[in-house]
Amino acid sequence: MNDELVREQRSCEESVSPKTAPTAAAASMTLASAALESHSMAVQSGGGAGASAGASMGSVHQATTSGGQSGSEGAGASSAQKTQQQQLSPPPQLNANDMREMRDIKQLLWGDNVREDVFRRWSQGFEFSDAEPSALVQKQGGPCAVIAPVQAYLLKIIIMEMPGVKLSEISSDKCQNLLIQALCNILKNCRAPRYRIVHLLRRRGIASEAGPTKERSPPSASSPSDGDAAGSGSEEAAAAAAAAAAAAAGVELAAEATPASVKDLCQEPDPETMGDLSPDEFHDRLHTLHFDDISGVARYYIQNYDQLAHTYGVLLFMYSVFLTKGSEQVAADISDTSEPLIHSTYGYGAQSLINLMLTGRAVAHVWDNEQDVGGLKLRGICEQSDIGFITLMEQMRYCTVGSFFKNPRYPVWVMGSDTHLTVLFSNEKRLVSPETPSETGRRIFKSYDPEGNNFISTTMLREVLAELNLVSEPAYVSLMQKRLDPENLGIILLNAFMDEFFPLERRSTPDTFELRHYNGIPGSNENNKVRFYCGSAILLEGDLKSICTSNPMVTCLQTKWPNIEINWHDTHMPSLN
Repeated sequence: MNDELVREQRSCEESVSPKTAPTAAAASMTLASAALESHSMAVQSGGGAGASAGASMGSVHQATTSGGQSGSEGAGASSAQKTQQQQLSPPPQLNANDMREMRDIKQLLWGDNVREDVFRRWSQGFEFSDAEPSALVQKQGGPCAVIAPVQAYLLKIIIMEMPGVKLSEISSDKCQNLLIQALCNILKNCRAPRYRIVHLLRRRGIASEAGPTKERSPPSASSPSDGDAAGSGSEEAAAAAAAAAAAAAGVELAAEATPASVKDLCQEPDPETMGDLSPDEFHDRLHTLHFDDISGVARYYIQNYDQLAHTYGVLLFMYSVFLTKGSEQVAADISDTSEPLIHSTYGYGAQSLINLMLTGRAVAHVWDNEQDVGGLKLRGICEQSDIGFITLMEQMRYCTVGSFFKNPRYPVWVMGSDTHLTVLFSNEKRLVSPETPSETGRRIFKSYDPEGNNFISTTMLREVLAELNLVSEPAYVSLMQKRLDPENLGIILLNAFMDEFFPLERRSTPDTFELRHYNGIPGSNENNKVRFYCGSAILLEGDLKSICTSNPMVTCLQTKWPNIEINWHDTHMPSLN
């Protein structure tokens, strides 16, 4: 049996030409977009599926052999074919470090045991709605913690890069490209030195079937090519020694599959072998691919789009984000790892999971920066996010959402209810324009009024003025306290404060604008068809607001715009659940 495994390993080694290490420079999202764009152009020009993928892919990892470097005459058609296979996809691998981190990530996400019913709810691919080309469908409760942020980033790209486009007229191919761009956006937010993409094999790979063996690093350009006898012998000796040492130390090492096995094991998933895996079977088939730039990730997803669309696409991407970020960094962000990030009974994702998808940091809170709670430093959002977050839970006083989440860089917000996540977006870019001085003053004043009473204690005035970089000398503060509280009631009204310090208030937010809403659950949409719903919003004068507990949508919107009213264009009222 051992002789057969050695022969199998030797045949795999001889079928792969040596490769150079990939470039170390991290590519910008522009490169990823260019890769996607070139893929679209190739498809539109009428080339076959394989030709278009090859044209757009280029090489993910730069592949070369010593024979190719020297221009040797012995290179035939079969050698060129091997080189082309190498260019199409780097080999999946699961080295000792990846295996350890994957076990840690599994523990962070699921806890000690993965419940079968919860795992089933999360087992779905990225699938678009028949009624709305760019709207993702969520089949069951739970994975909204991943699907809603991905949908938000996809809409952000449409708003910023495709102004004026009709959402209903975006082609299917373009929507797939937009999805890949959105995923690359989220991965790039992790700010990691390299991207580690989790890949599902059609059947158990070499590591699972043949036991642990040594992972091979890409050889240098001067290494012997195509199975040089001396090189092969030394590699086998090193592999055997490493395997023996690993076994003695109790360390698992996984084998590196060949590009040919990638094509055989990964492409065109077989529903019979991949459609109904147990949690253990799923985790046994996971391998990783490493990329040094985001354009390589984009090319990989172009070539292996089925990995996103099949039954486990959402899970694979979530694991890729966690592994790219690093299990230790995720655990450090979370601080308290006693509870799994996916609820063991209901299957919903914790706030740390949502924050990781939105910002690249798995912190557990939604306020700005850190807050001292009973001597504990609890970390929140440290900078303005690309995508915002507002939640009904704030109106219920369960949390306080900070300015970084309420005022993102782009007019897209993930909306949270007590059970689900949806997405709010608008083409009105002035909704996220820089704050005017009066808006800054209003925001800081209200940060000292957490209950939304529109007044603060007179004793807080000095702190408010200091935070606004206004005069805060004791004598001046005492004078202003008497002026703003002439009846000596001990409170200062918001309107009196604004009239005194910002008499020429000019609001950058328009008085009227359109909002659109997305809910990925078919049952929460009219006729069970996932689509976007549009409404006309108006910001009323003054600071009074009406709380309508029977309309959670308006109540949630009022945590961002306290005096908003909205009329939806359709008879169907969008749902947060």
